[in-house]
Amino acid sequence: MPTIRPNLWFDRESEEAAAFYCGIFPNSRVTAVTRYGPNAPREEGTVMTVTFELDGMAFVAIDGGPEFPHSEAISLEIPCRDQDEVDRYWAALTADGGKEGQCGWLTDRFGVSWQVVPAGWEELLNDSDPARAQRAMAAMFTMRKLDIAALETAADG
Repeated sequence: MPTIRPNLWFDRESEEAAAFYCGIFPNSRVTAVTRYGPNAPREEGTVMTVTFELDGMAFVAIDGGPEFPHSEAISLEIPCRDQDEVDRYWAALTADGGKEGQCGWLTDRFGVSWQVVPAGWEELLNDSDPARAQRAMAAMFTMRKLDIAALETAADG
């Protein structure tokens, strides 16, 4: 199967967004920047695309104009090892204008939607005991940033 590479459309913020994301995730880097040439739909010399890697996964950011703003219909999930990692990513991505959502979702300052989730949360919501799973889910619906200890306490009743 070919490698799938997400493309994120921005108005004029792709270079800034790529640098922001590369500063948050380990083993990340910008790999290329292309610029609009003459007779292009945007001003010559301005950024057209930024190719970057987040912990080895390739992305492309496009400065394509304001026509297609981000929405929560597409989100990027960050599976975190523990609560400290959840807290770190949550703080970094909501900084400087990001917005907290519900149930572990947030929108960063560029409008990109993320899910910051702790290891073990899916197992709680899919527990073989339906009552236990329902208690965990009910607790999750009251949270913004997910708290694995609180989810486990709720599941245990």
